[in-house]
Amino acid sequence: MVALVVAILVTLVWLAGRYEASQVQAKLERDTADAVSDIRNAMSRNAQTLQALHAAVGDPARWQAEAASLLREHREWVRVEWRDARLSTLLAADTPYRASVFGRLGRANSQADVALACTHARRVNGPAYATSYFVTQRDGLGVEVMELCMPQVVAGELTGYIVATYALQTILTDLISRQVTRSQEVSFTEADGTRLALHGSARRGSRIFTAQQLVDLPGNTLVLRIDSWRAAPDLFPNVLTALVTAMSIALVSVLVLLGKDMRRRLRAEHDLAEALAFRKAMEDSLVTGLRARDLQGRITYVNPAFCQMVGFPPEELLGHATPAPYWPPELAHGYYLRQSTRRAGENVPPREGFESVFMRKDGTRFPVLIIEAPLINASGVQTGWMSAFLDISEQRRVEELSRASQDRLQATARLATVGEMASLLSHELNQPLAAIASYANGSLNLLRGGPHAAADLEMAMHRIAEQAERAGKVIRSVHDFVRRRDQAREAVDPQELLDAVMPLVSLQARKLAVRVEIVVVAGLPRVLCDRTMVEQVLLNLARNAMQAMDEAAVPDRLLLIQVRRAGPSAAGPKGWLEFSVADQGPGISQAVGQQLFTPFFTTKAEGMGLGLSLCRTVVEQHGGFLAFGPHHPQGTIFRFTLPVDPGAPSEAP
Repeated sequence: MVALVVAILVTLVWLAGRYEASQVQAKLERDTADAVSDIRNAMSRNAQTLQALHAAVGDPARWQAEAASLLREHREWVRVEWRDARLSTLLAADTPYRASVFGRLGRANSQADVALACTHARRVNGPAYATSYFVTQRDGLGVEVMELCMPQVVAGELTGYIVATYALQTILTDLISRQVTRSQEVSFTEADGTRLALHGSARRGSRIFTAQQLVDLPGNTLVLRIDSWRAAPDLFPNVLTALVTAMSIALVSVLVLLGKDMRRRLRAEHDLAEALAFRKAMEDSLVTGLRARDLQGRITYVNPAFCQMVGFPPEELLGHATPAPYWPPELAHGYYLRQSTRRAGENVPPREGFESVFMRKDGTRFPVLIIEAPLINASGVQTGWMSAFLDISEQRRVEELSRASQDRLQATARLATVGEMASLLSHELNQPLAAIASYANGSLNLLRGGPHAAADLEMAMHRIAEQAERAGKVIRSVHDFVRRRDQAREAVDPQELLDAVMPLVSLQARKLAVRVEIVVVAGLPRVLCDRTMVEQVLLNLARNAMQAMDEAAVPDRLLLIQVRRAGPSAAGPKGWLEFSVADQGPGISQAVGQQLFTPFFTTKAEGMGLGLSLCRTVVEQHGGFLAFGPHHPQGTIFRFTLPVDPGAPSEAP
């Protein structure tokens, strides 16, 4: 036992010394990494700062002033030069904090280093550094310097270089945190350990801790070394005292800890039982069905809401694999394939869920929304799938009621539109009817004139037929617009949609003195839409635009209707077509624009406030969007998109 205790004490002392030394070394490594990061960041910022001198190229006085300002702000630079593309020095500025470094020997001896840095900078099209070299001074000492070269490129052509000379000693002094150099010695060294520059406190202590790290710069690599001196750890008395104290209270502490651990375990078991009871009560109160399955597809858990949803008790579901008893027989094969691909990891369910159809025990079908997620255990391993089910039968019923209400609102809007156009019809029909009466009276006069008027009589009859056809087109367009149709999507040419509403648009345009211009890009594919609904959208937007110009008394009234391709979409490779209706009215204010699509909001004295709301509903039911914005030079433009018929032939590449 004595030998064991002595061995333990010696081991603990040795481990304590190792631990303290490792802590000192780890701190030194962190300081070295921080110092390297500080140097790199500072030199990167300096390179960006030198870019400012590029703006002064061509103005020697300005360049000289800005270079002097930079040298006053950055002590690490001893000289900044502007050189042309052949590396000839055009302008230069020296640091004001010391005598000129190159005042004794000049720059001829360093031309090779400058050329090497600039060649590398030109190759990488960015800042580059040369290897450091020693420059002797007049006082018999010297300084280790390093050249930075930055190419100046204008319109892709090299116009010159900015060359900055760093003093390694000043880099250690100014670019590294003073907290690092206060108690440690920092230096730049070569690969063989030769010191190039040194800064920091004097050596103290009997043990040296050293950390080295590379400062990797474009074109040059320096070695940053930090030395820390500290006395060897003397922990034996402290450790021995701590061991004696620890051994004295060890037995009592063990008993106390065991008692506390027992009470903690009892509390944990009680809390676990409470949590299980709470979870069970919460699961029983849910209206959302829950089901868990293992990786083989066997059901491992169902909650009461799921059992009530499908009409099966838990004992008939637990342990049951595919096909599940609540799968409709006609859909079971498709469900089985979907589950197989999911277990193989090839089909990840969407986070927002997907819809499916289940069968109750009595055979009735009902739609459900399924949200699935992987079931992960405490070790982070997937053990199955957890699913949540929502019975959306009531939601589907409400959607059908809402759709029926929308259809009724659409019909109401169409009737309101026809009511507004009734007065226009009387004016428009007067012209062809008056023409028919005139030609008829002329025909009677020709008949009384004798048999030689057959050619004139034929022309009069032709004119009567034209005017009758014109009146019929006006009446037919209103009849087609008002007539209620079942909602059906069909492939329609964009020009046909415009042709269908143009009689009604032209009717109001002539009354309000509006010039209508239609621009349809050639070669557009057909769109898949409910033709009647889209025609109503076009008519509503065109009528609103013409009324806006009339209310604002715009002198030059132009209604511009355009159709073009809107670009690719995630909905399919064919893309979308964009329809736009632009006017030259007063525009829409921000306050009105925020409520423009709100139902029953209107700026018209006799408006219902349903037109734009119904237009947006129709466009969104087709998967598109309806938006508005300013039309230059004045007015407003409304844009909406419709999907291209997927069966339309692809355009040639």
